[in-house]
Amino acid sequence: MEWNVTFNRPTGFFILGFQSLPDSKYYFLFLAFIYVGTLLGNFFLMMVIWQSEALHTPKYMVVFSLSVVDVSHSTALVPKCIHQFLFDSRFVTYDLCLTQMFFVHVFYVLESFLLVIMAFERLVSICFPLRSNTIITNRRMFCIIAFCLALAFAIMLTLIILITHLSFCKPIPTVISYYCDHGPVFKMACSDNTPNWKATTFYMIAVIFVPLAFILMSYVCIIVAISRITSVESRWKAFKTCTVHLTLVGILFMPTLVTYTIAWIYITIDVNTRILNTSLSALLPPLLNPIIYTLKTEEVLEQIKRFLRRHPVKPLR
Repeated sequence: MEWNVTFNRPTGFFILGFQSLPDSKYYFLFLAFIYVGTLLGNFFLMMVIWQSEALHTPKYMVVFSLSVVDVSHSTALVPKCIHQFLFDSRFVTYDLCLTQMFFVHVFYVLESFLLVIMAFERLVSICFPLRSNTIITNRRMFCIIAFCLALAFAIMLTLIILITHLSFCKPIPTVISYYCDHGPVFKMACSDNTPNWKATTFYMIAVIFVPLAFILMSYVCIIVAISRITSVESRWKAFKTCTVHLTLVGILFMPTLVTYTIAWIYITIDVNTRILNTSLSALLPPLLNPIIYTLKTEEVLEQIKRFLRRHPVKPLR
């Protein structure tokens, strides 16, 4: 009942960005180049997977989905940042702010869940090699991905609904971030934001800690299974298939885990440091994922060679 009495919805938010950092516009120009590279790399990987029947497997359904999520996550974040900081348009309306918040976080949640699915696929393939094709089929993988998508939407919809129940004292609050980030927004509320803190705690557990714990536990099982392989060559080949996934896990989880854990325990981080860390941890993985998969996965490299032989690049005259 207290919310109904003291409820004040702002007209919009002012996105602060960097504090007293000279030439900060060049950093967002740098993010624009990262965004272009992300689009090119992920669309090329998606095209190779789409046109190569040999890659129409559960494993590469997840890789394809990860590329779609990477492009969507970067698109929800970078173009708006460029508009705000390169063209000095930092005011964001209330509805547009919550919309950006929803999609940026939904795609991050999906990226986390997809890495869990990859770990599950590796676990089944290495620990149950003779039954992996029957345990994980294309249809089952599609259902798993669809369930993760629905779960990500449900989690973020709950967080956004809780934001709409908050009251703000200022008509245009200042968001101490480079976009409409969930934490900096709900912390500015004048009304009781305890439900938001509880929801954020659940978000961190469900999106960061539980996925990371599952991935680590799956690799304990994978290492045990690999150690039982007698052939050194087969053992190395099995482990090599996991290095790509482990690299992606480290790139995505480590910077985010450090930043959100520090913020969660009420320790203040320098604004510029936090923005640099969160922006790079959000935008570098979508750029690096297709590069890592292209360079470190023999199946993809072979399909790229076949694709280039079928579509040779003609020299300019």
